[in-house]
Amino acid sequence: MTISSPLARPGFVYSMLLATGMAAAVGTALGFQYIGGYIPCALCLLQRQPYYYAIPIAILAAISELVGLPNWITRALILAAGILMLVTAGMGVYHAGVEWHFWPGPATCSTTASSMTTNAGDLLGELNTIKGPSCTDAALRVLGLSFAGWNVIAGILLAAFAFVGVRKAAS
Repeated sequence: MTISSPLARPGFVYSMLLATGMAAAVGTALGFQYIGGYIPCALCLLQRQPYYYAIPIAILAAISELVGLPNWITRALILAAGILMLVTAGMGVYHAGVEWHFWPGPATCSTTASSMTTNAGDLLGELNTIKGPSCTDAALRVLGLSFAGWNVIAGILLAAFAFVGVRKAAS
């Protein structure tokens, strides 16, 4: 019986790189929120959910490869993470369309943004009144793309990487 390095196993490498890429994408969004002060709208928060599900799935794929589970399990988990990245990309397309006024946003999107207080005594009172910003206004555009637009690009690239990983893990 030969023991091979985990780095020699495509399923392990692809799933760990995928998990790292997804963590970087959602970590960037969280950084803009908590460090940059950009308050996310309701659609922004929804676009993060596929990442929150896909990262543990990709890590499970790496673990399944390490413990020697059948190859199809690793591939199915990487595939599931890739599909979730297509979901977030689709949500990003919808959100970008709302920002460009191609179609209306959901009713859950408020029309104004309030900032949080710095006074701890007022914090509890403000928690009931604070609403996120409108989904129709992009908080920031970089190279012409909003956060939603960049999420579309990240989601498509991560999904493509996952699908290549599924194929490479088969060999």
